[in-house]
Amino acid sequence: DAEDAMARGRGATVQVVSSQYGRVIADRRGEALYLFDKETSKGSRCYGACAVAWPPVLTTAKPRAGKGADATELGTTRRRNGKLQVTYNGHPLYYYKDDEPGRILCHNVDEFGGLWLVVNPRGEAVS
Repeated sequence: DAEDAMARGRGATVQVVSSQYGRVIADRRGEALYLFDKETSKGSRCYGACAVAWPPVLTTAKPRAGKGADATELGTTRRRNGKLQVTYNGHPLYYYKDDEPGRILCHNVDEFGGLWLVVNPRGEAVS
């Protein structure tokens, strides 16, 4: 079944790293992940030009909690193209195209109709 297939794949890892905004969630390489405050449900509202600037964090299997991350907060939502996007505390997660591990360039930026915010280990937007 689908659950078994997902368990066999290698899920994206989410961990907690230190940043200029305090402790935030990041991918396995340490690149910070963002939420989009315009999204009030698990469904993504970032497509087209938005998804070019803010690529969704995709996974082919159940996401995994790395150092400091809460496994109970991890989940997925299906994008319109059928791919699985990682969620944390119900928020779809995104990269910013010009960030790299240890470099957060677009926290608290208003683009595509909402604010882009890095996420603390509890799954809340960093204020």
